[in-house]
Amino acid sequence: MPADIFLTPADWLPPTVVKAADALADGLVTHDEARAMGYERLPVSAAGSAPELAVRAGRAALARAGTRPEAVRTVLHAWTYYQGHDFWSPAHYVARHTGATSAVPVGIQQMCNGGAAGLEVALARLVAEPDHGPVLVTTGDRFGAPGFDRWGSDYGVWYGDSGTAAVLARGGERTDHALALRALVTEAAPELEVVHRDLDRFQEAAHAAGPTVDVRRTKKAFLTGTGREPFVAQLRETTSRVVAGALAQARLAPEDRSVRAVLLPRLGTATAREIYGPAVAAVTEAPAVDLGCDTGHLGAGDLLSNLAALRGSGRWSLRAGEHAVVLSAGAGFTWSGVVVQRP
Repeated sequence: MPADIFLTPADWLPPTVVKAADALADGLVTHDEARAMGYERLPVSAAGSAPELAVRAGRAALARAGTRPEAVRTVLHAWTYYQGHDFWSPAHYVARHTGATSAVPVGIQQMCNGGAAGLEVALARLVAEPDHGPVLVTTGDRFGAPGFDRWGSDYGVWYGDSGTAAVLARGGERTDHALALRALVTEAAPELEVVHRDLDRFQEAAHAAGPTVDVRRTKKAFLTGTGREPFVAQLRETTSRVVAGALAQARLAPEDRSVRAVLLPRLGTATAREIYGPAVAAVTEAPAVDLGCDTGHLGAGDLLSNLAALRGSGRWSLRAGEHAVVLSAGAGFTWSGVVVQRP
């Protein structure tokens, strides 16, 4: 990993929120589901589309990085769900409306690991072409009805709307909002693509199988055939390898006290307790931290939003010299571990 790669993250969450207590009162979730999730509210975009949320975050990241939009050479936009038009390139929209009109826009569809995939492509570009200008990575997701039920389309996951972004560049001038990128490790298990695939048939068009996305159906079919414990064991083992690999790439020992925390995908307290917590504890003494209480799962945006929290003003903001590991995971399956350091 080159020592001079820096990223400046930002996120933009809609100001409108829906409380879990209200969802419970309206019968959208059960008491058991609310208890297992442990989250309090979700940001909900009343009007803005997913790419519009990404543009807001992208503009914020550019401003924090002190980067002129016209200096950006590549825009990488990732997403999980519908972008507002059926046959269209949201990456080009993001480039246009952030002012990055000299950039080459590229769309990334790696489900909820899309933010990490964007960082990986950006890193490869900056390493392959040391004189390449800044890269803007964005994500945007809006999980709106009727196509998606943010409370009930999936097992154990509540979905919030967001735009997230990061500006990556080599060396040079950097603002107080920057983080040094010390490691990025990714591992995949393509045999698990079936977890999110309808086993009956491939459909001819979106929502042909039903008006609302139903991830519960595909997950139930998969777990009925394989059993839950082997699946959970694989998730834990792979997560442990990714965390260990990222620490090794950053040349950090498992007990290194400069590692402030391991930030988890925002998938709920039960998932953190049963899968990610044990997986992290197996390879490092750093605490596993879930920042999803007020956001829920942000689709492709969990990673970049967690990175933004590390340079924010909250409890987990890094101090000079401190490191953090940020985990990302997505359907497919793909896992990434990112290590950053506050300069």
